[in-house]
Amino acid sequence: MNNKMLYSLAALFDSPDKIMKAAKTVADKGYKKFDVNTPYPVHGMDGAMKLPPSKLGYFALVLGLTGATLALLFMWWTTNVDYPNVIGGKPLFALPAFIPITFEVTVLLASVGTVASMIIFFFKFPNNSHPVHDTEYMKKVSSDRYGLLIEADDEKFNEAEIRALYQELGAESIEEIYFDEEETGWKPAVFDKKFIGFLVLLAITVSTIAYFIMNKALFEAPFDWMMTQHKFSAQKPTDFFEDGFSMREPVKGTVAKGFMPYLYTGQPDSAEKYLVNPSFPDDANLELGKERYDIYCSPCHGLYGDGDGRLNNQFPNPPSLHTDKVRNWKDGRIFHIMTEGQNIMPSYAKQITREQRWAIINYVRALQRAKHANEEDVK
Repeated sequence: MNNKMLYSLAALFDSPDKIMKAAKTVADKGYKKFDVNTPYPVHGMDGAMKLPPSKLGYFALVLGLTGATLALLFMWWTTNVDYPNVIGGKPLFALPAFIPITFEVTVLLASVGTVASMIIFFFKFPNNSHPVHDTEYMKKVSSDRYGLLIEADDEKFNEAEIRALYQELGAESIEEIYFDEEETGWKPAVFDKKFIGFLVLLAITVSTIAYFIMNKALFEAPFDWMMTQHKFSAQKPTDFFEDGFSMREPVKGTVAKGFMPYLYTGQPDSAEKYLVNPSFPDDANLELGKERYDIYCSPCHGLYGDGDGRLNNQFPNPPSLHTDKVRNWKDGRIFHIMTEGQNIMPSYAKQITREQRWAIINYVRALQRAKHANEEDVK
């Protein structure tokens, strides 16, 4: 006496045409719980089986929207609540800059989550004890035969009628597939206590090992070399040097290779006497001078050199560049002031190259001549 519970009645066919006809016939007769197994994908099988559109797309949509929402919320919270910081004049929540990250998180969560959903909910994995495993039916449909099975819990299941249908469709063999005794009342192994216990144990083990490596092992020799570097952090005090400063000034008198130091430090009169503008005020040079002037000079001196810049409500007004005194200065004098600064004006030697400083001087001369044009200039 066979005490095993019947899982399905399966049939084998020897050609794609026969399995296609069998699938269409079974679907037309109203069977719902049936499946087709072939050694390779058979084009048009989903239509013959009347399979509804997959619901996997809904999982992908929900997971993708979840990823986008979480990414945007995290970046909003970080930039507006946890660590608000204005960078380059951008708003705290600079949406265009966050779009690439949002896209990446959306794709990541949608792709990984969809695959996980497909494996767990659609394929009911992990399930390594499915009734069709290790059956002759599965061995043959994995090689060179085409199979169709109708599950015993289908509402229209009648073994005699199904056998007659299989024979009518030209099945070369019919096989009964049973649950093993321990598989009776099978449910996905993902809900199995042993499997859940294994996952919990695995998570604890991996977490413990990761914690030990990241918080203990990497702080021991020889992995602690990053923490014991012989260096000073920027703007941190030190007792190594007498003045307590860790950031050192260049050694006086040293010159970088290929660089000629400024020869007239502290000598404005000598700079005016000996320095000569090496650049010619052509269109390209004046355009460069205008660009640099508008960036570095106009905030205080104004766009036209009148001393009415945008920062004059915070700093004393600088002199106009159109006074007789400035107009009579030679280019070397102006170059010296830009290089070393004067009064509250700082040095711009680190912000503006020497070539750009000479170009700015040419542009300033153009502004002066435009404001004090003579009859010849008008002609």
